Parts: sequence; structure tokens; C-alpha cells
Amino acid sequence: MKIRKQASADPKVELQMTPMIDIVFQLLVFFIMTFKVVVREGDFSIRMPSASASSSTVEDFELPVRVKLVAGLEGSISDIVIDDSESLRAAAATTSQMFDLLSERIAARKEQGGAGNVASELEVEFDTDYDLLYGEQIRAITAVSGKFAADGSMIRLADKIKFKDRPASN
Repeated sequence: MKIRKQASADPKVELQMTPMIDIVFQLLVFFIMTFKVVVREGDFSIRMPSASASSSTVEDFELPVRVKLVAGLEGSISDIVIDDSESLRAAAATTSQMFDLLSERIAARKEQGGAGNVASELEVEFDTDYDLLYGEQIRAITAVSGKFAADGSMIRLADKIKFKDRPASN
């Protein structure tokens, strides 16, 4: 029997580039879509111990001043309570006087901190009623942020302002 000779030695195999390019683009899209951007670590407000050899005490760190804003009828403010003990409604006849008293109390706390003390940065934590109007909250923030001196210069009071965390309601 006669064996036929093949026409060519080995057929040349070519790579199909189109499916490879498709796979590369699909991988690229997958990694771009699943990439999560992480916020870089930045400037933290950390209270470092002093350079002296003395040991740190608990008194170096002051708790935030807790200010509770109580809503009255139609969302207006009815009372301001400082540190769950001092109500400003009894000492003030009008709401503007309550905000002035709040500013005075925060200024007194700022002076108690003293210069050079670790606790000189005053922090205020607001606990607001759900029904309180936004404008009333802004007036309270303005009262604790700072006030104008007699010569017209600005006196900063609270260095940090935060709001009390509320549990999520269903």
C-alpha cells in the first residue's frame, strides 16, 4: 500500500488576538469596578503627653461640655440644659438671652481650662431634640463657637463641636 506524503510538514498555528484583547479588557473593567478607594490617613487631633517626666493624670483630659437643646411648640427652643444639671430657661426671659447665657457659660469653661493645659481645647457635644428647628441649632452652634470682644476682635470659645450619636429609628 502506498502512503501519501503530506503536502506540508506542520501546519502553522496562529494565535487569535481578538479573544485575548477581549479578555484583557474584561479583566481591566472588573478590577476598575471592584477597586475601593481608601481614604488616606491624615492629620489627627491627638493629645500627646507633655515632655516632662511626670506621669499623666486623668485630670489632664476634660470631658466635653454636654449641651441639650430642648424643643418646644412648633420646633422653637424651649430650654438649654448644660451638663444635665444647669437649665438656662430659669435664668433667661427670652430665647436670645438663653443663647447669650450659653455663650457666657462656655466662655467660663474655656477660662477654667487655662493656657498651656492639655485640656485647653474645649469640646462641646450637642444633644438636640428631633423636632428642633435647624435655625435654632445654628444659633446654639454660633453661641458656643465664639463671640466678639468689646474691641471687635473675635474670641474663639469651643474648638470642637460634635453631635450626640442617636440610634437609628425604624
